Formats: sequence, structure tokens, C-alpha cells
Amino acid sequence: MKNVTVFLTILVVLLLTPIGEAAELKPSIIPEEDEGAVGETERISDPLEKFNRAMFTFNDKVYYYVLKPTARGYKAILPEQARISVRRVFTNVAMPIRFTNCMLQGKMKGAGVEVSRFLINSTAGVLGLFDPAKSYCKMYPYDEDFDQTLGYYCVDPGFYIVWPLLGPSSARGTIGTVGDYLVDPLTYLLPEWPDYLGVRIYQVVNQTSLSLGEYEDLTKAAIDPYVAIRNAYFQYRKNKVNR
Repeated sequence: MKNVTVFLTILVVLLLTPIGEAAELKPSIIPEEDEGAVGETERISDPLEKFNRAMFTFNDKVYYYVLKPTARGYKAILPEQARISVRRVFTNVAMPIRFTNCMLQGKMKGAGVEVSRFLINSTAGVLGLFDPAKSYCKMYPYDEDFDQTLGYYCVDPGFYIVWPLLGPSSARGTIGTVGDYLVDPLTYLLPEWPDYLGVRIYQVVNQTSLSLGEYEDLTKAAIDPYVAIRNAYFQYRKNKVNR
């Protein structure tokens, strides 16, 4: 039973983690020619296209009929500044993920900044509700994860896969998510997977409430929304690895 619980928890992470990331895929990442956006020499491996398109359609419906209405209702109840503070708390708690991956990539300055930010924001920032490290000390987070670490060591992204619940990812990205899960403090603070799931769902709703309209901007302007999301995802991850 314990093994089943662990499996379900990891699965939840795989399904929910890309949602917040999908909101960051700005339309400006790709030109209107969807198929050529990634470059002629960088062909995207998509052997699961039939499955992926089915999941994309499912995710699209979930977004419009479940996630978006929920996020809009949540937005109407909670002021924007409060929702930004909630996002900051989640960012603060996730410091070990960024710190670990900075260390693995040899980015010692980034690792030091992450520790300093955590100490400042956990104290002067009231457990991360505020970000004095950024506002007053000009210390910005190093947004590193295990997918970027694998890319740093030249691991190929592999094939594209769309997980249920708005989850564009890749073979490397999926493995990277498991790595992030293993160093995520919430994994150990919330050992019961229903509690963990509830907190992650809340995080997704909060993040979506702060980025309403971005998904629509990207998909509605595209000739083929599936291809637009796929290309935007790979370009976005490539940019994060190369920066």
C-alpha cells in the first residue's frame, strides 16, 4: 500500500508541475509559422503524437471548464497582492530545489544567493509572504531545476509527451520532475499524498489566477495550437538550459 501511495504522489507531481510552467509560455517565444519555430536542424521527437493530441484536447477542456472558472472565482475573492504573496511562499519553500540544482551545475553564486534569499525572506519577509531580498537587496532567484541540470550535462530532451491536466513535458523533463520531487520540502512536510495533492492543486489555482489569458493568447493565435504549445515548450526549456 505504501508503494502505491508513493507512486500516486509522484504521478501527481508529474501531472501538476507543468501547469504553472505552461502559463509561462509566452506567445512571443514563437513566430506564426508554428512548424518552423524551433529551427530546421532541431526537429522535435513526437512519436506519441496521437496520444499527445488526445491529451492536449482533454487538457484544453479541463482548463476552460474546470481550472479557469475556479481560478476566476478565486481571483474574485482574494486580492492580487494576497495571491502574489501566496506565490512567494511557495517559491520560498521550494528553495532547496533551486539550491541543489545550482550546486549540481557548479553555479556557486546562485547557490549562495538562494540560501541568502531564503534566510532574508523567511525572517524579514515573514515566512516568504514578502520578498525583501529582491526589493531591497536586489537578489533575484536562480530558477534552476533538475531538467535544466540534465540539460546542462548535455542530456537530450528526448521525446515530447503531454501529461493530463495541462502538462507539456519531455522524457528528460519527466525524469527531472521526479528529481525535483525528491528534494522538495513539501514532499516531507506533507507525507500523506491527499494533503500533498490538495496543496499542489491550490498552488496551481493560485498561479493560474495570476496568469489568466496567457494560455488563450498563445493558443488562439496559432494555426495549430498543439504545435504552438509543443514548440513553445521546447524553446522555453532550451532557453532556460542555455541561459
